[in-house]
Amino acid sequence: MLCSSRFRCVIPLFNETNPNFIHSFRFSSSPSTIYTQFNNNPHHENLISRFNRLTNQIPTPPISQFGRILASLALSNRYSIALSFHQKLHFKGIKPDLFTYNVLINCFSQLGHTHFAFSLFANILKRGYHPDIVTFNTLINGLCLKGEVHKALNFFEKLVVLKFQLDRVSYETLINGLCKVGETRAALRLLKEVNEKIVQYDVVMYTAIINGLCKDKLVDDAFDLYTEMVAKRVSPDVFTYNAMIYGFCVVGRLKDAIGLFNDMKLENVEADEYTFNTLVSAFCKEGNVREGKAVVAVMMKEGVKPDIITYNSLMDGYCLVKEVDKAKNIFNTMVQRGVTANVRSYSIMINGFCKVKMMDEAMNLFQEMHCKEIIPDTIAYSSLIDGFCKSGRIPQALELVDEMHDRGQPPNIITYNSILYALCKIHHVEKTIALLRKIKVKGIQPDAYTYTILTNGLFKDGRLEEAREIFPDL
Repeated sequence: MLCSSRFRCVIPLFNETNPNFIHSFRFSSSPSTIYTQFNNNPHHENLISRFNRLTNQIPTPPISQFGRILASLALSNRYSIALSFHQKLHFKGIKPDLFTYNVLINCFSQLGHTHFAFSLFANILKRGYHPDIVTFNTLINGLCLKGEVHKALNFFEKLVVLKFQLDRVSYETLINGLCKVGETRAALRLLKEVNEKIVQYDVVMYTAIINGLCKDKLVDDAFDLYTEMVAKRVSPDVFTYNAMIYGFCVVGRLKDAIGLFNDMKLENVEADEYTFNTLVSAFCKEGNVREGKAVVAVMMKEGVKPDIITYNSLMDGYCLVKEVDKAKNIFNTMVQRGVTANVRSYSIMINGFCKVKMMDEAMNLFQEMHCKEIIPDTIAYSSLIDGFCKSGRIPQALELVDEMHDRGQPPNIITYNSILYALCKIHHVEKTIALLRKIKVKGIQPDAYTYTILTNGLFKDGRLEEAREIFPDL
């Protein structure tokens, strides 16, 4: 029998509750609502009838039969129902075995109730069961899912001190959890602590850290780790390559990204939508739409269909180099191929038209959004407002600001800067100062460009001394 004192340093992390606590757990829906939703699936109906048949059977069948039903429910993401079924078992005096405890711990963990999960862990120890690797991994995963990664790390470290043999899944789960909360360096330290005699390094561990490093723009460190994994005969998969390609692209190292893309093909790792879209976006952001389209050609040749992200990147690239007609052609091609334009598609085109002062075309697309019940975002509104301001149509710009408020899309300082600039340009400095004060009242903080606009406006109006008095007040 396992002595629970061995876990004395682990359990105090969580407030231990009464062993019979599970019957007090409150469900988000009433049992009748849960079962009504559950009964819509014939497989689920079969589980209910099997469970009811077993509970009424005399003598009572072994707990393992009930445990299998609860496990099936958990695999179907029906965690609350599994727990409610266990309540019935509790009231009938049917006690769980270790397998059932592990299922219940998983249910509570998936629902975010780690406190209850650890109370079950305490019950396991009190009943003299030996918790296994499934128990430990489920508890670690539950803490990571809830964002309590430091508690998970603490629990993990205490298990190591207690000489429990943790496995590959334990390390994968914790490394992934640390990376998701931005603790990439801690994840890297944990990777270095892996005992290769007990736990095999794998692609999941490496990829999680490489992805975290690339998101932090520590691309050289990520590539060093990539080189290390290859040297250790851990084969990179599509997710590894995608992380590294993204990292190279985000720091502007497109040659390296393409080099890695070619390596990927040599290793017979198939690129997916994300791979191609990352490259297309990177080229288009540099205004190199020609290379972006070349990537799309390869994409289609390999049987990967361009999606909304692909088309949006191409449109954005053309708009960046002010080839708006070509962007519009891409927009039309996208629609003809059955890809539905989203709010970003419209915002890109509206911004593109506004930049070249094609306000009527921009407004046509804006109206089309309304007709299709696509709610314009701040980018679409700000682009139009900026376009109207630069065209000297300030009243129309102010109307759009009112519309933004009405539609629950509050303007930001970028939106207001366009209007402030336009007012200063026509020497309406008093209106500019009044609007700036109004913006401050609304809790929108001016940025450096705002003050540059006002300084230039006052200077051109011969009122530079006045600026010194105004700025402290603002």
